Amino acid sequence: MSPKEKVHREKHYTTMSGIPLKATYHPADVRAYEEIGDPGSYPYTRGPHETMYRGKSWTMRMFAGFGTPEDTNRRFHFLLEQGQTGLSTAFDMPTLMGYDPDHARSLGEVGREGVSVACLDDMQRLFAGIPLGDVSTSMTINAPAIYLLAAYVAVAQSQGVPPSKLRGTLQNDMLKEYIAQKEWISPIRPSMRVIRDMLVYCTKEMPLWNTISVSGYHIREAGATAVQELAFTLADGIGYVELGREAGLDVDDFLPRLSFFFDVHNDFFEEIAKFRAARRIWARLCKDRFGAKNPRSWLLRTHAQTAGVSLMAQQPMNNVVRTTLQALAAVLGGTQSLHTNSFDETYALPTEEAATLALRTQQVIAEESGIAAVADPLGGSYFVERLTDQTEEAALAYIHKIDNMGGIVRAIEEGYPQREIANSAYQFQRQVDSKERSIVGVNKYVTDEGDKIPTLKIAHAVEQGQVERVCKFKAARDQAAAARGLDTIRRAAAGDDNLMVAVLDGVQAGVTLGEMADVFRQIWGEHRDPAYL
Repeated sequence: MSPKEKVHREKHYTTMSGIPLKATYHPADVRAYEEIGDPGSYPYTRGPHETMYRGKSWTMRMFAGFGTPEDTNRRFHFLLEQGQTGLSTAFDMPTLMGYDPDHARSLGEVGREGVSVACLDDMQRLFAGIPLGDVSTSMTINAPAIYLLAAYVAVAQSQGVPPSKLRGTLQNDMLKEYIAQKEWISPIRPSMRVIRDMLVYCTKEMPLWNTISVSGYHIREAGATAVQELAFTLADGIGYVELGREAGLDVDDFLPRLSFFFDVHNDFFEEIAKFRAARRIWARLCKDRFGAKNPRSWLLRTHAQTAGVSLMAQQPMNNVVRTTLQALAAVLGGTQSLHTNSFDETYALPTEEAATLALRTQQVIAEESGIAAVADPLGGSYFVERLTDQTEEAALAYIHKIDNMGGIVRAIEEGYPQREIANSAYQFQRQVDSKERSIVGVNKYVTDEGDKIPTLKIAHAVEQGQVERVCKFKAARDQAAAARGLDTIRRAAAGDDNLMVAVLDGVQAGVTLGEMADVFRQIWGEHRDPAYL
């Protein structure tokens, strides 16, 4: 054996999740075709629709949000003019945490990481000139999601669009907040009550709206492997289905309106296998475990976003290549919607030029690559089919362990997924530091040249302006009506009336996001991270 052959044989090849890889794969590695199935057929391994992108391309939904509502509104209009087919809204940290711009904890953060929205007037300005009956809108908001949805409904009603006609997705996934993203207001169990009330309201009043987007993205960004992302995301989904059943809903009435949101990282084939395994596991769970009868209830429909954590400050133009490969994996995996990150996002929110290039990346794939012409073009690949099986098996092992712990809420309270993710993040960083895992431009092919690129800067005047506006809004509103609205929210939170109805009344009466969140903090207390290690 030559030295080169010896080194090759001694090296241990695995996916990023640690699944061992053989040098080649053969027919014996693949299940019978009948078990894999066709696109559009149960268990949907090969895609939720028979013709996939021949029938309808994936939605190109670029994430946008910064500064004032007017700033983001202009970006919305710009992206729609460039061919974007759906809106996706990012909110700033005070909004995500339930604070108005004039709160002391908002200082220095207003409009920095997303758009500042604290009242109905802000939401009106955010969607000015956009017919909400004609667009699909996604909102990445969790702890105060009930307020943002109520404000969106109120804006739509002012346009003459009833809730029943609104299309879009609310992230509204608090379980992943406690696992990974760490943006919350109150403890886990009252937060699940809020989601329950929203699920009931939307099932009855907003049949076209996706009430919960079960998000693996932030789990992966926190350091989880692809297998852990898949397992913990589906475990969260199980938790929400059980929540709906406890509320007395028929699973076939709300399952078709649950959606998912996955990360797409650099391990090309593992990411494709993850999407395929996700659909198969979810279809079987919904049909066999939850007894769903409607085939639409068995479908896992997902948005995907390229991995923000994979973007590097060093040699930032390399990020264009990373994003392109990740976008290809998402499309080959069968996503229904896709956001491609901009190459400059490791420095700041994307510039208009960088966001346009990220959108063009999707458009080139859709229009020029030929990938969209065939449903699941990698179906039947010995390697991809075997890797799909292995990914499924590894994810199910986690799901079964969580079931045995008493479910995902109990597992989170005990810190189980948090510890698993922390360990994976630590192991990944060790591999990078030791150069066992290569990152081009960071620990391999490094240059001494500076990497100066234009970045988007948010002026301090944005924060000053938003503080002044919310103060004027509070001063100009009908104070008695706002007080009654806030009291309605307080009584619903302390009792068992549907909170979505109460918050919608409060928003229309002039209650601000921060005032609503303060009521939740007063009644339920504030969550404190136990910091499991």
